[in-house]
Amino acid sequence: MAGEKSGDLYGARLALELKALQPELTVRGMGGEAMGQAGVDLMVDSTDLAVVGLVEVLKHIGEFRAIFRMLVDRAAAERPDAVVLIDYPGFNLRLAKQLHRLGIKVVYYVSPQVWAWGKRRIPKLAAWVDKMLVIFPFEPAVYAGTGLDVEFVGHPLLEIMAEVRDPALQRDERTILLLPGSRKNEVSSLLPVMVETALWLHGRNPRLRFVLSMPNGSVADLAEARLADLVAGTGLPVDVVRGRTTEWMQRAGAGIAASGTVTMEAAILGLPLVVGYRLNQLTYWMARLLVKLKYFTIVNLVADREVYGEYLQHEATAQNLGAGLEAILPGGRRHAEV
Repeated sequence: MAGEKSGDLYGARLALELKALQPELTVRGMGGEAMGQAGVDLMVDSTDLAVVGLVEVLKHIGEFRAIFRMLVDRAAAERPDAVVLIDYPGFNLRLAKQLHRLGIKVVYYVSPQVWAWGKRRIPKLAAWVDKMLVIFPFEPAVYAGTGLDVEFVGHPLLEIMAEVRDPALQRDERTILLLPGSRKNEVSSLLPVMVETALWLHGRNPRLRFVLSMPNGSVADLAEARLADLVAGTGLPVDVVRGRTTEWMQRAGAGIAASGTVTMEAAILGLPLVVGYRLNQLTYWMARLLVKLKYFTIVNLVADREVYGEYLQHEATAQNLGAGLEAILPGGRRHAEV
């Protein structure tokens, strides 16, 4: 059960490995294009279900409830040997509770980041989940003393990025990659400021060119249409590519990205970034009350230092992002650090 692009990718690889071990296995679930191509019978296409924030979720609450009830009913009727929940905690934690009540084994792959925002949920996870597969080495200690069966299995992106790494690709330090996220609400909130940043940078260095990289699908359609409006009459040199993000992570000199899994991909492939994020204002203030972290970018959290400059909410402005990016370009004060 995956509800986001990264979970879809991890679920696809898991399904392929499971079928290699047991070819007669039947695998059904909720996921996207990658899981479908891996032979998973998709009961729910989750392509457009990836939203962030309380307000954004409330806009889709009827759809989420209908999907949730259908999945619980299917599980009750079909009695699967196990259900694997992949990240997506707002939905999957509730599903874990219902599956546990049904007596169905629950495996959680990619732990919810309870160490960041929900330590009070750790006892519930321990009660509802039969096996926890974590991807960061510090995570088993989070569940110490709960009795939960936890195993560190490594981050799947290490294998995935190793497979897409192409030594023949050369970096062009004049090319800046724009990565506004894979969710529609992210594109709506972040693409305008990214274009403003690109215009700011291009005004200071006309040799720079820009590439907007998006996954295939309706989110890319939205981004391309919005970009056309934003750059109309500006002369900004920007190209749009679809489904080639990891290639351009190896070709660009630096990038501006939404916070998320994409920052881990960039770090593994060696792309310097600045990171920005904007939430609905109500969601932002609620997050400030619940989450007490030094950083919001996962790369910085894992490294416990600011690898990528990060700018949240009102700090995510064209001038801040632009200045942060200039600092990591050749000749910039942070170029050697990233």
